[in-house]
Amino acid sequence: MSDPARAAIASDGPLRGPLGAAEGVLRKINAAGAVVSGIATGVAGCVLTWEATARYLFKIPSDWQDEVSIFLLVGATFMSAAWVQERRGHVGIQALSAVLPPAADRVRRYLSDVAALVFCVFFCWKSWSLLVEAVRDGQTSNSAFGAPLWIPYGCMALGMTLVVLELLLQVLSRKSLQHAG
Repeated sequence: MSDPARAAIASDGPLRGPLGAAEGVLRKINAAGAVVSGIATGVAGCVLTWEATARYLFKIPSDWQDEVSIFLLVGATFMSAAWVQERRGHVGIQALSAVLPPAADRVRRYLSDVAALVFCVFFCWKSWSLLVEAVRDGQTSNSAFGAPLWIPYGCMALGMTLVVLELLLQVLSRKSLQHAG
């Protein structure tokens, strides 16, 4: 989505009623998720820097850093996804918006939101299924570190739930139909 289209959608002003209340709560949760994601990304960078330094300068190998970094980055990715969706910051294809009439482009964006919602609902359901299975079976990674798999699956499930809620809010408020790109 182009910057003017993103700005137009963002400038709708606050929603009213129950959708407005949901939007306000979700906005705060998404902002917290974005902050946690930024911290997790920084910690992953520190962990990998420590590993490189410890291994090559001090000859202290470890078997935990890769897995911890992966878990932190998976968490950061999923926990920030709803914040990005709230701002419509995900990668989008601009070719159609440049050639479609404004009304047709609004319909295209709305249908894209509905399709994304359907996909994300399925992904969310699968993420929760994986989390339940990992907790029930006490699953751990196959590495020597043996980290519990509920950690990344929990981040996936929570993050996808937030994305679904954000997309649902956007579809119900029909923000994608209100402005031309």
